[in-house]
Amino acid sequence: MATKQQFNSFDELISGAQTPILVDFYATWCGPCQMMSGFLDLVKDSLQDQVKIVKIDVDKYPEIASQYDISALPTLVLFKEAKPVDRIEGVLRPQQLIDRVQPFL
Repeated sequence: MATKQQFNSFDELISGAQTPILVDFYATWCGPCQMMSGFLDLVKDSLQDQVKIVKIDVDKYPEIASQYDISALPTLVLFKEAKPVDRIEGVLRPQQLIDRVQPFL
């Protein structure tokens, strides 16, 4: 289950992270995004504290979506040491996503 946290800026969030951050860019009206949300819960349960999962609603934060050139939903961007190291557009099953993220842990 995800917990909500407030940050002054997205840059503050990713620059202060000790572990990789998987950012889920989504929209509430996006059906595949809703499916991905459940998959991300399973990924979080599997990887536990090895990765932090953050969800960004592109309708509420269009400037962040624009900064990372988000044009398809869902889009996942993996950040390590405050830099994007991988990008996934579309839905992946939980094990596919774990396999994609693990090399960066």
